[in-house]
Amino acid sequence: MKYAIVEHSGKQFLAQEGGLIEVDRMSVEVGKPVVFKEVLLVTDGKKVEVGAPFVKGASVKGKIQDHLKGKKITVFKYKPKQRYRRTQGHRQLLTHVAIESIGLPKAETKKKAESKSKSTQSKSSAKRKASTKKSETKSKTVKKS
Repeated sequence: MKYAIVEHSGKQFLAQEGGLIEVDRMSVEVGKPVVFKEVLLVTDGKKVEVGAPFVKGASVKGKIQDHLKGKKITVFKYKPKQRYRRTQGHRQLLTHVAIESIGLPKAETKKKAESKSKSTQSKSSAKRKASTKKSETKSKTVKKS
């Protein structure tokens, strides 16, 4: 089963291919495509990829199905012994998004990223060694004078 955990407007949603997610209202017309780039976790049933914080190269594509209002909630404020009572209702504006595809990151990009990180690590370690040698020579010259 292919699914992903997507972050949108500070909340996390479980998106499955062919499924439907209910997110906060998006300012996109009905029928238009939408792409979620902030993917926290993605799996194809065999392999699980967890991001730190996001999975690079992963994306979830969907289409806006409908704009609607959520279930009505009642907000009731009350202060005892003071005759203070306030009632207010609220309906959250929501958007239904039909998930069309989940794009997994390519293995080639990972290999390139790993090789880049290794080369930068070796360069930084070489710089550290060179700077320590310079500081040692400076400290030796200071001691002589």
